Amino acid sequence: MGGRAEGRLRPVDLARAGGISTQQVRNYADAGVLPPAPRTPSGYRVFTAEHRRALLTYQALARGYGAATARSIMEAVHAGDVPRALMLVDAAHARIHEQRASLREVGEALEAVARQAPGHSELPRSRMRIGEVAAYVGVRTSALRVWEAAGLLAPEREKGTGYRRYGPAEVRDARMIGMLREGRYPLRQIRVILDGLRRTGSSEALRAAIAERQEALVRQSTAMLEGSGRLHGYLAARSG
Repeated sequence: MGGRAEGRLRPVDLARAGGISTQQVRNYADAGVLPPAPRTPSGYRVFTAEHRRALLTYQALARGYGAATARSIMEAVHAGDVPRALMLVDAAHARIHEQRASLREVGEALEAVARQAPGHSELPRSRMRIGEVAAYVGVRTSALRVWEAAGLLAPEREKGTGYRRYGPAEVRDARMIGMLREGRYPLRQIRVILDGLRRTGSSEALRAAIAERQEALVRQSTAMLEGSGRLHGYLAARSG
């Protein structure tokens, strides 16, 4: 295995290389993020340049694939199961491809919904109860309550019963919120979009939010590319 003949490194040397604590180095060693490290007769781990490469590879993978996936990839490599490690890489790339395709579809659907005036024929005209709106939007009633608590929806209340009643405008907004949440938009960003739509009828904030999400996916794809490059180099060094 590459790295056995190389000079020894202390935990603090790895910590400095990765910008982490020595305790985190030990945690990574215990978790399988680093390859097995022999111990001295006094019980201290013996680290080498191979462990430093493993640490930097993991950190690069974590930036693109997330810490959990990066850890699973490194664990598979160090268990000798490279096919599983590559399967995890492939699955992550497939997910981001699906997110990009979904974002395009959601963006088109959102534009169509945003253009709908409250009296649009495709929107229900009667005042709907919370369960009916939840079914129409495809979410749980608890989601509608969360959105209301966040100030995104303001349904009317029936006198006497206090039941919520959603008019066409609220139903349209609930549909938009549901789509945006599927696209992983935070509630604070959704508020900006809805405020702009209600105030001016403009969907510029919506377009800006979609563009921001697209840029985030580009950044993630670039980070994944860097991480997979690091992984390729690490695998090559181990097999050399």
